[in-house]
Amino acid sequence: MKYYCEITSWGEESLLFLDDPNSNFIIIFNNNAPPELASFSVLHTPANYNEDPAVGDTMIVCDKAFTITAIGDEALHTLKELGHCTLSFRGGETAERPGCIMLQGDVPFVKDDVKMGATIEVH
Repeated sequence: MKYYCEITSWGEESLLFLDDPNSNFIIIFNNNAPPELASFSVLHTPANYNEDPAVGDTMIVCDKAFTITAIGDEALHTLKELGHCTLSFRGGETAERPGCIMLQGDVPFVKDDVKMGATIEVH
């Protein structure tokens, strides 16, 4: 396993981006994020970061599997240092932003998928 963490909480505004098909993302952060960032982030335990995630890897988010299709230039650095990146469920071969990991799956990721203790893993 390259990466593993558990969701501990999420901010009031953190799941709103899933409602918009033009956005369809969540922002993740270690659970020590400043309050102004925590309000729109899904917070998690500091991760077991064993190896950099790569395009083609499988990322499991709250028991749903996705293929990593693109990784922004800053995403791995901020993920490793702060547990922070944007997970976009729109797929595509180009990252939408420097801190974004693009994911493609067979089923949509929805608000009800996010639960305390659920995991984010990369294999």
